[in-house]
Amino acid sequence: MDTRPTGFQVFIMENVEKEISCLLKAKSLQLATAESCTGGGIAAAITSVPGSSDYFKGSIVAYSNKVKTDLLNVSPSTLQKYGAVSEETVKEMVQGVMNLLETDCAIATSGIAGPGGGTPEKPVGTIWIAAAYQNNIVTMKQEGDNGRMRNIQNTIQNSLSLLINLLKSEK
Repeated sequence: MDTRPTGFQVFIMENVEKEISCLLKAKSLQLATAESCTGGGIAAAITSVPGSSDYFKGSIVAYSNKVKTDLLNVSPSTLQKYGAVSEETVKEMVQGVMNLLETDCAIATSGIAGPGGGTPEKPVGTIWIAAAYQNNIVTMKQEGDNGRMRNIQNTIQNSLSLLINLLKSEK
């Protein structure tokens, strides 16, 4: 089942993906993703652009904490203290995937897409995003439950936009 938005929103998303392509190619940068709640959706969006193999090295879908710790080098103490859905965790995920796949920039996501899994402290729709370019990491907390598929699509869009803004701010 195709879960991408329809109509005008697809046009917007495709423009975002093409903008990332242009920025990465112009700067000769390599990109990787570490995805939990988006399950590879960001990688799929990035690779929907022809020629993405020039700048996209790969993705780790780290749905379990074991994958986060074993592959992405997220500290078990970070997971214990802050949880998988936290700014601290996505920062470590983004650094981990950059190191593992040897890239200049990366995106990481971790959150509660729903419909279940939320808590009073972290309700459904709470999602943390990190984008990194070299040593600079920016994060965003996405909140609000719009249903599982919309939560994931919003995260993909916000992740790509966060990376674009970071790349444009770094000269």
